[in-house]
Parts: sequence; C-alpha cells; structure tokens
Amino acid sequence: MIDHGILDGTGRRVTLREVDEENWRAVADVAPLDEQRRYVPAMAARYLLLSMREDSWNSLAVYADDTVVGHVMWGVDEDGSHWIGGMMIDGSEQGKGLGRALLRTMTAWLAAQEGCWTIRLAYQPDNIVAGRLYESLGFLPTGAVDGEEVIAELAPSRLGDH
Repeated sequence: MIDHGILDGTGRRVTLREVDEENWRAVADVAPLDEQRRYVPAMAARYLLLSMREDSWNSLAVYADDTVVGHVMWGVDEDGSHWIGGMMIDGSEQGKGLGRALLRTMTAWLAAQEGCWTIRLAYQPDNIVAGRLYESLGFLPTGAVDGEEVIAELAPSRLGDH
C-alpha cells in the first residue's frame, strides 16, 4: 500500500494499492462523468487491460479509506522518466479533492523511487480542469506533445513535494 497520509476534502485517507483478486472488479467498474468520456475511457476496465497487456504500465487502485474510488497507472519510460497515466476518479466521487490527493500521493511515491529524475503526464489541451489541477501541483507543459496530448512535467523544484 502506498500511503503518504494525504486526505481528500472530506477527511478520508487516500491510498494507492495493488490491483488484486479482492478489488479488481471494483476498479474495473470505475467510470467518469459522462462529459469526461471524451478524455478517458467509459470504464477503468480499459486501463486495467492495457496494464495487463503492455509491459510499460502498472495499474493501482485508488482508495478513500477502505473504498475503491479510482484508478491510476504509472510507468518508467526508456529515458528513465517516470509517468502517471490512466487517472480516473469515479464520477460519484468527484468534487471531493480525490484527484489532488491522488496526485500528491502518486508524485511523492514516484519521486522516492530509485532513479526518478522527473515525473510526467499527458492530457488533452482542451481539458481545462485537468490542466489547472496539474499546474497547481507544479506540472508545467514541456512544449512536447504525444499525439494530440500536452506533455507536462513536474518542475524539478517540486519533485518530492507532497
């Protein structure tokens, strides 16, 4: 379990846990709000399959106390950069500070990994809400793109902040 003692806006402790026999169905059923489906799949099950079929991504369940509320993936690129992807908070749980708590927990954990020199993520440029969240946590656009997505990197001065 990855636990940095970070709480969501309602006071629940946010942790990241391996996807296992006990929680995989709850993780697979995580679904965004309807209006977010242009940015992420309709269900987190797609991300779970991606991490099972491709060696580059690893899935984690996002918990608020003892309830599965989301999904996130992480990976390490060929250049040694650490990546966050496949982030999804269930639509019924949004607006409670879970995305922020998830990112703070994830970046603190990744920054502590051996060889982590940067943390990156990518998002659709018209996803204004996500862009603001990432920027507020120290992620800055690199000027590079992945397909149509903006690549943002955690500012070196913020690496390890949580």
